[in-house]
Amino acid sequence: MKKQAHFQTAKHIMLGSHVIKDLKEPLGGLSDSIGHALIVTQGAIQDLGFTHIIEDQLLTMGAKVDVNIDILPEPTIDNIEEVYENIQGERYDVVIGIGGGSVLDATKILAVLMTNSLSVENMLGTNQVEKPGVPTILIPTTSGTGSEVTPNAIVTLPDEELKVGIVSQYLLPNLVVLDPSLTLSLPKSITAATGMDAFTHSLESFISNKANPFSDMFALESIRLISSSILIAYENGSSIEAREKMLVGSMYGGMALTAAGTAAVHALAYPLGGKYHIPHGEANSMLLPHVMNVNMNAIIDRLNLVAEPMGLSIEGKPKEKVARDVVELIETWTAKLNIPQNIADFGVTNEDLDELAVAASKVTRLLNNNPKELTIDDIKSIYQKLLP
Repeated sequence: MKKQAHFQTAKHIMLGSHVIKDLKEPLGGLSDSIGHALIVTQGAIQDLGFTHIIEDQLLTMGAKVDVNIDILPEPTIDNIEEVYENIQGERYDVVIGIGGGSVLDATKILAVLMTNSLSVENMLGTNQVEKPGVPTILIPTTSGTGSEVTPNAIVTLPDEELKVGIVSQYLLPNLVVLDPSLTLSLPKSITAATGMDAFTHSLESFISNKANPFSDMFALESIRLISSSILIAYENGSSIEAREKMLVGSMYGGMALTAAGTAAVHALAYPLGGKYHIPHGEANSMLLPHVMNVNMNAIIDRLNLVAEPMGLSIEGKPKEKVARDVVELIETWTAKLNIPQNIADFGVTNEDLDELAVAASKVTRLLNNNPKELTIDDIKSIYQKLLP
């Protein structure tokens, strides 16, 4: 009997340069009337003027608009609950998140907090949210997490020095707005880290034990788009064509992981982020080639299928050589993108590796997706490769 595959994503997706200026009609379709709207963002995004474009359209519709800029990068449970406490007395008809993955994840959580009698801690895990939240609009300003189209939200647990996921169909937004013009001002370092994060989503989904026709379709197209544009977007950030490819590739990566789930790269990245605050995209980028090498004998055929979408020639080459070429190309990208390769730069020492390996081994939701079972010693050996 063949395994089942399921797929859900956002209800409505808009794509186009400067499409953020044309939201009145889709906003009107969310509710009979929007009397009060909340925009969740961060100060840097507000300073760029993006929130004002949304505010102006809401004001012409007669809505009252509140803007909250208190979500931290890599938000903790306490941070999200503090923001919720500050807005709890208000009744919102729509919640709009504009920013990177941290803002989008927090927006999704805030929207369901408004309608569920649950704390964030009670929502941790899969299918713990009891009912839909306030209608949400998600507008990514980075090409990385794909959060805008996933039922997932990640929060940091400082006491446990770990990141944990909330997974629920009720986190899927009503509207996604993909506007590549919002990503033109991204610094090179963020372009690199978020772009490699998106690529990791797609490649891990493609080699996942849960890979299926839905995830394969999205993953392969994401890999093709990102492979052809990530270095261009990094070197020439003003290329709207490259920025659009990265944004759509990131979205497809989110759809791929929604259908199949990520695996060991993400499991090992979570403790690095939770304890050492290594940015998620950088942690994934550092780990990706090493995890693929450990998985190699289980994924040679799958890596051969991604070679051509990555721009590699496979004609006349043995499968083993093609698979190695895929990993070597990833290593070439990370070097050209100036992704950090040494976790010692973030304070990690050899003495920390046992603790890190144990923490990663507990992320069974993702490790179970990995095509090869990893022992604690396997995990420790992967971390070891990131130390001098």
